[in-house]
Amino acid sequence: MLDSKQMITIKGTKEGLTLFIDDHSSFEDVLSELSDKLSEYRPKKDEPVVPVTVKLGDRYLSDDQKRQISEQLSSKNSFVIQSFDSNVVHRDEALTWKKESDIKVVNRIVRSGQVFEYVGDLLLVGDINPGGKVIATGNVFIMGSLHGIAHAGSNGDRDAVIAASFMKPNQLRIADYISRAPDYDAEGIYMECGLIDEKEDKIVIDRLQVLSHKRKDINGFERRMLNG
Repeated sequence: MLDSKQMITIKGTKEGLTLFIDDHSSFEDVLSELSDKLSEYRPKKDEPVVPVTVKLGDRYLSDDQKRQISEQLSSKNSFVIQSFDSNVVHRDEALTWKKESDIKVVNRIVRSGQVFEYVGDLLLVGDINPGGKVIATGNVFIMGSLHGIAHAGSNGDRDAVIAASFMKPNQLRIADYISRAPDYDAEGIYMECGLIDEKEDKIVIDRLQVLSHKRKDINGFERRMLNG
């Protein structure tokens, strides 16, 4: 007896169509069934383009395979791929995600003229001297004195923060924001952080305790540090 299980299930939604593709079938069989299903559809003249989301389950598709599915859907039909959703990512994508989500722990003093760049969150155990600079795509946490320049969210993350045990920076940068001259005591302040205030449209200095309220994901960082 032949297996009559469908490899492709199509469901209509308010946003368009969703295609569920069986993740155990061969790609060639999936293409064949998709072609058969599309041959039954005859779009009306001037019919609007329908966005399609393709659910892949535990299947990974190469760019070429995605192109083949997109071409089948768009050819002679009023469909356009909106997104491919998969539970599986390519190894390179996974490594990139891991690199960006890791916390880089560095034990050093950043001296005048030195510039260090990091991917992800940075925990610097040491000082940044005047003229020294650190740049991170994520948050910057300094267990020491910040006298130089710290740039967090260098890839454009405006939710990134800068925190230091002692804050007296030459300059703070978060994403594309640059701090003005410090408006706090010239002697510096202890256990403070810098973050973007959207209402004031600038970087503000605040107590370290506000991070748990204004940046909920910081709690994840704290848990990771406590658990090693």
